[in-house]
Amino acid sequence: LLYTIKFEEMAENIKVAVRVRPFNQREKDRGAKLIVDMQGNTTYIKDPKSDSEPKKFTFDYSYWSHDGYREDEVGYMHPADDRYCDQATVFKDLGEGVLTNAWSGYNCSLFAYGQTGSGKSYSIVGYGANRGVIPVVCQKLFGKIAEKVTENPKDEFEVNLSMIEIYNEQVRDLLNAETMKIKGGLKIREHPKKGFYIEKLTSSKVGSYENIELQMETGTKNRTVASTAMNATSSRAHTIVAITFVQKTAAAGPNQPGMTKTSIINLVDLAGSERAASTGAAGDRLKEGAAINQSLSTLGNVISALADLASSDGKTKIIVPFRDSALTRLLKNALGGNSKTVMMAAVSPADINYEESLSTLKFADRVKRIKTKASVNESPTEKLIRELREENAKLMKLLGGQGMPAEIPGTEVSAEEREKMKRELEEELKAQMLQNQQELDDAKRSLQEKLEASQKALAKEKEDLRKRQSEDEKRKKKPYLWNLTEDPALSGIVCHVIERTKVLIGKGEMCNIKLQGLSIMDEHALVEVDKQAIYLTCRENAKITLNGDSLTTKTELMHNDRIVFSSGHVYVLHHPYQFKRAQKEGKTFQTITWDRVQTEIAEKSGWDVNKAGKNEEELLLQEDLITMMPMVNEVNAISEELDKKKHFDIALVSPQARGLAGGRTNVMVKMIDLVHGNFWMWDRNKFINRKYKMVEMYQNFTDGDPDWDLPQEIDPFYEDVESHILIGQSQVHLKCLAYQIGFEESIIITDYEARERGFLQVEITPLKPDGSPIGDDDDEYFVEDPKELIGKNLTYKFKIIGAKGIPPKISHEVYCEFKLYIDETDNRTNYVSSKNPDWHWSKNFSHNPVTEQLLTYLNDEPLIVKVWGKQRMENVSSNHNLSTKQLNAQNEKEKLSSYMKKVAANPTVGNIDMAVALRKVELMLQMINDIKGAVTDAKQNNKTAVEVSALDAILTPENTKLDEVDKLIKYEKDNPDSQVCSVQ
Repeated sequence: LLYTIKFEEMAENIKVAVRVRPFNQREKDRGAKLIVDMQGNTTYIKDPKSDSEPKKFTFDYSYWSHDGYREDEVGYMHPADDRYCDQATVFKDLGEGVLTNAWSGYNCSLFAYGQTGSGKSYSIVGYGANRGVIPVVCQKLFGKIAEKVTENPKDEFEVNLSMIEIYNEQVRDLLNAETMKIKGGLKIREHPKKGFYIEKLTSSKVGSYENIELQMETGTKNRTVASTAMNATSSRAHTIVAITFVQKTAAAGPNQPGMTKTSIINLVDLAGSERAASTGAAGDRLKEGAAINQSLSTLGNVISALADLASSDGKTKIIVPFRDSALTRLLKNALGGNSKTVMMAAVSPADINYEESLSTLKFADRVKRIKTKASVNESPTEKLIRELREENAKLMKLLGGQGMPAEIPGTEVSAEEREKMKRELEEELKAQMLQNQQELDDAKRSLQEKLEASQKALAKEKEDLRKRQSEDEKRKKKPYLWNLTEDPALSGIVCHVIERTKVLIGKGEMCNIKLQGLSIMDEHALVEVDKQAIYLTCRENAKITLNGDSLTTKTELMHNDRIVFSSGHVYVLHHPYQFKRAQKEGKTFQTITWDRVQTEIAEKSGWDVNKAGKNEEELLLQEDLITMMPMVNEVNAISEELDKKKHFDIALVSPQARGLAGGRTNVMVKMIDLVHGNFWMWDRNKFINRKYKMVEMYQNFTDGDPDWDLPQEIDPFYEDVESHILIGQSQVHLKCLAYQIGFEESIIITDYEARERGFLQVEITPLKPDGSPIGDDDDEYFVEDPKELIGKNLTYKFKIIGAKGIPPKISHEVYCEFKLYIDETDNRTNYVSSKNPDWHWSKNFSHNPVTEQLLTYLNDEPLIVKVWGKQRMENVSSNHNLSTKQLNAQNEKEKLSSYMKKVAANPTVGNIDMAVALRKVELMLQMINDIKGAVTDAKQNNKTAVEVSALDAILTPENTKLDEVDKLIKYEKDNPDSQVCSVQ
């Protein structure tokens, strides 16, 4: 008798679908333009900065969901034209195939890929009446099971659900909160036949889609609580939901044995595709330090290797690095093995997301080349039981020492290494035995046992549904706090109903609402209820922000109030009584979003967040600022918890302060050593890379790891004092060279805050063809019109004499560097350690022939000379014994004292809008440029003074965005003794 039935399938390509959504609110606020188009199965994307033809990509399906829809009374989006693709179309194309394959016994995998916020979850899960692929697949699966059971009651059907998250290379079981505490996460094992699996993973029996939904809600809640407590970033986590569907048909006779058919449906929600690029800054020693990037970068390598493998001739050896990350190990079957796989790639339609959308399309284009070979997972039930028994018997023999190699051929290992390898192998064998035994026990269970288990599962399902309904009823009548996170899918998942007159919040055992995480105190806050009024009090030493302001006194809470406990827990109050009363009065409430809360905090901190009248670069700067603020707050909290004696501040750095002639202002982060007063400037990418490493360090600290504190070379809080920092830069105007006129000047050196950091002495001398200087009597070399130089040779000596007044703290190994015109490499002076360094560095430059482009450069663009130096390590003995928290408090007192002195010296300083501070760098540097230009013009016209009207025009901006500065200038004119402008 033939008991083994094997269906070999031809290798087939992964199906790839791409979908484009409507503009979201952020894109509308930015006035975004549409850059994506679709025709048939082809997707086009236009580079908004180029006139070139749109890039073209062809997939199995290109779904246009940007416009052309109408919403019915229940909220379902129907096509209003032939172009719009609704949820029903997506299910027909993709979901029906998943359902058919599951019943046929194939493994199925459905990937969601795209930039965070691109709409990938909408297609897969959906919301409201617009249900996605998975809910409909599950509903139809259970519907058909009911039909089959009616047709043949002896047949058995079983559906189990597991849900995991991969974050920072650690696997978490989202259906079992206790496993979240396992250091290093759950272990990934490898079965010789079935591939990679997760040891001790919870698999919950489910009897309906409602139960699946309930279990997924539980998993999402566990994920939310864990990510908040660990300061994890949800957009960097991968989630895998596995639905295992088992069909067992009863034996129909001696020649027709009972069969077991198994299908695993994997729903894979990958981390945001914009995170795939390395977040490490160039030159950062910890660029590859954070394990958080590992899964996505490895996935990219695996996809590329599989795509190459699919198109290779079979002779070239291509290694696919599945083992290099937790994610790719678990996805080995889905991407390169026994699975029918579909990928849904979601893209934004907006020009502001061009790079991310293009990256997603390129990734999807590689994926469509990959081939998988799926086979039906079916075998006779009795044979399955026998094979499991035989396999466990072999494993028992191996564990008993029979068959285990005493030596490893061709290798030399120590006794200690051999013992370690033996232990690891034994561990692996025991895990395989345990997994086999579980499958064996399940296969041997009688129909009656399974019926009883199903009834218990059904009773539990009913109880869970009853509890959820009870919680829903409570929230209709009682006030509650609901969580708000950066990921909309995790917002509103955690709700704390306020049922008592006094509710204590914190991490202590006696607290009614328990919070875990950075800087959460044992008793952090107290909520008190007096009839319909709710009051919030901040406990001693705790930090609470209410609607963007620090909470210092007992305050009454109102519906939709935003509360931030410490730096990571954000909650919103829902007050049903106030809400209903407001509705009766015709009032409406704004939708509370993560961005709104962070914008509110930024505004209350003094930053200009008004979008009206802002251009695209200014709006982008605002977005960066609002994104970075919570991260900076987080690392400051980590620094205090770990007592790292570092403080971090946001810095806005203009392109001129970075040594560029133009461009946009960047958000950077200044790290300050609170003990010695040294500081370092980090760009956004370097800071984010370091931040994730800091979170890893903090997690190890909270896990009780004795080795949480890392050595200096890999400590994300450490910077070498021996590294050079940018002291400032000077702008040298070269317009005089266009007239063959030399000059010697002392030019101010300014830092990114436009503070004076000294003066740079430079000299430019035009040269004759023989290399000698052009003197005052050499009239034949001077030109009245620079265009006379076109086609001729221009030679001159540029000399950096020295500098005066460099701050002593940063006067070690001072040097200058610059790039002139189209130089590709820097020109650099030698090192001199002094606050008044003398370099006497010079170099001859020659341009032959002079072009119009060169003249434009000399007339319009200043030469940026950067001045670098090393900081001196000064020991401040009084600071060594203070904690980071004490040092921060001391630092704040010093800042306040300095500010109050300025206000006392000039009361108008206290009234100046913070918007001036945001723009003062760009304004002052522009003024310096214009004044230098006016001086140069005066010299060329043989004038000994600059006209007042010319200076007044420079100092009175026409730009309406600088009204505040106009007021200051007017004030100074009316009050000649005022020091306002010099203070600013």
